[in-house]
Formats: sequence, structure tokens, C-alpha cells
Amino acid sequence: MRGFYITLLLFISLNAFAQDSTTERKKPTDNWFIGGSVSFSLGGYNNTFLAGLHPHYGYTLTRWLDVAAVVNFEYYSTRDEYNNKYHNTTYGLGVFSRIYPVEFLFLQVEPEYNFIDVKYIPGVGSSEKLNLSAPSLLVGAGYTTSRSDKNTFTYVSILIDVIKDINSPYVDGYGNQIPVIRAGINIGIHPRHKISRRTE
Repeated sequence: MRGFYITLLLFISLNAFAQDSTTERKKPTDNWFIGGSVSFSLGGYNNTFLAGLHPHYGYTLTRWLDVAAVVNFEYYSTRDEYNNKYHNTTYGLGVFSRIYPVEFLFLQVEPEYNFIDVKYIPGVGSSEKLNLSAPSLLVGAGYTTSRSDKNTFTYVSILIDVIKDINSPYVDGYGNQIPVIRAGINIGIHPRHKISRRTE
């Protein structure tokens, strides 16, 4: 949890720095972007299912680094070894950093904190509702296509939760990591102004 807040403070600091960075760009606002992704995962113990929507708002710091704030909305269902079922609705906040070693590939680190509304349906007996929360640290990589000098492109990524909190929506009934596939779009807010990702 402490790491999440440290990362959030780092993001705010980088964001403040980004607003002062105008090197070789016409306007600082040229580097702002919006977008979002959808996620999907199927697998793990007893065919765990996950689907979600993740809008984001961020800034291109350099040709090789993007940072952004992200909001999570997800639905998750699984079943344990006793045939107890869990239907989860998740909402939360996070920040991500994307490092581009080359123009069409990126590495992503995304700390999150999510709140989960759980409907528990036991194999025998009446259902119950629970309210849980969990930190996550998603780590993975992605591929971009149609990337332009206007900071607009599509992408697909695959991420795993390295914290593996028992309440995380990214683990199965045994606590095993479930790979999360996200596909989305990034849109430059001021596309009429040219941005070169090849300049610092």
C-alpha cells in the first residue's frame, strides 16, 4: 500500500515537471493524451473470467516514456474447489508508466488499488455479499500499431499481478496469477500540432 502512494506521488511530480518541459515542441499540451483499453482474461482455476474497461489520461515525458492515470471498471467471476462461486464487480484507480525501448514495443508498470463488491454463492446455502479491497502491481509488455507523430496509436498488452493479493481480481481461486490481456487506443489531445517522439 505504501508503494502505491509513493508511486502516485512520483507520478504527480513527473506530471508537474512535464508541464514545464517545452524542449523542441510548440506547446506542452501537445504531449497530453487520452484513451483507454478493454481487458479480457479466461483461464486459471475453474475457468476464471475477467472483463474490464480502463480509461486513461496521461502525458508523454520523452520519446521513450509515457505516464498516465487510469480508472478501472471490471467484472470477474470464479469458482473454488468446493463449487462456491464468486461474482465480483471491481472499481479502482491506478497509474502506469510505459517505457518504449523501440517505437513499436513498450514495457509497462502499473500500481493499482481496487475496491471489490463480491457476491458469494456457496455450493450449499444462501448467497452473501462482501466488500473487499486489494493492491495490485501489474507488470508486462505491449505492442503498438499505427503509431503516429500525433501521439495517436492502437496497442495490445499482456500483464500479470506480481503482488498476488488474495483479494486481487487478477488471481484465481488458488492465488495463481491470471494473465490479463488489454487492447486499446491512445489519442493525442492536440493532433493538429506535430509531436516528434524522436526528440528529448
